Amino acid sequence: IPDGESLARVLSAGVQGTVSDPRLMVSFQPNYVPAGPQKMPPLPPEHLVAVLQTSIKLDILEGNTGYLRIDHILGEEVAEKVGPLLIDLIWNKILPTSALIFDLRYTSSGDISGIPYIVSYFTQAEPVVHINSVYDRPSNTTTKQLSLSNLLGERYGLSKPLIILTSKNTRGIAENVAYCLKNLKRATIVGEKTAGGSLKLDTFKVGDTDFYITVPTAKSISPITGSSWE
Repeated sequence: IPDGESLARVLSAGVQGTVSDPRLMVSFQPNYVPAGPQKMPPLPPEHLVAVLQTSIKLDILEGNTGYLRIDHILGEEVAEKVGPLLIDLIWNKILPTSALIFDLRYTSSGDISGIPYIVSYFTQAEPVVHINSVYDRPSNTTTKQLSLSNLLGERYGLSKPLIILTSKNTRGIAENVAYCLKNLKRATIVGEKTAGGSLKLDTFKVGDTDFYITVPTAKSISPITGSSWE
């Protein structure tokens, strides 16, 4: 094996073949710098609108059926900043529809804290519902995620049909959202088998080397099924 990158590819193939998990990866990174927590920079309203319009698609189809495509699931911090804009530009147009097609076929990224925000718009305000638990392996802790009793804007309601579209590109957080709403019997899932992504991936240095291993470090546990979608 001539170099570190070649060895990393061989090791990755061996690990993935042994445990049948493509998320496990060995990399060779002599100049690796750990990524810090991402914070949303302050943006003027017109820039926020432009960002939202590139990642969210909205349409009203025949029969007063709403169509909503989201390519990234926002986390709590970002949602609090752009929430009023989302309500005004997107959600208030969806609310009057008779049914909703929620397109997660292209949603491959997101933040764990965004799960209860999305799910809560399709549940009742009271009583709150235990929708999901997240087990974090590094801290060996399990965090309950409950539906939110207070939301910006109105809820979509419990009776209007909700169809979630999935594909092989539906990954991680989006899989969790679909799984939660399915188990709550609030949504019908239509589409391909999803990617089987992880809620969270972390990268660890391998000893005193320039090799790093990336592994899943968190998993979702449904309070209804007792298991994850994985």
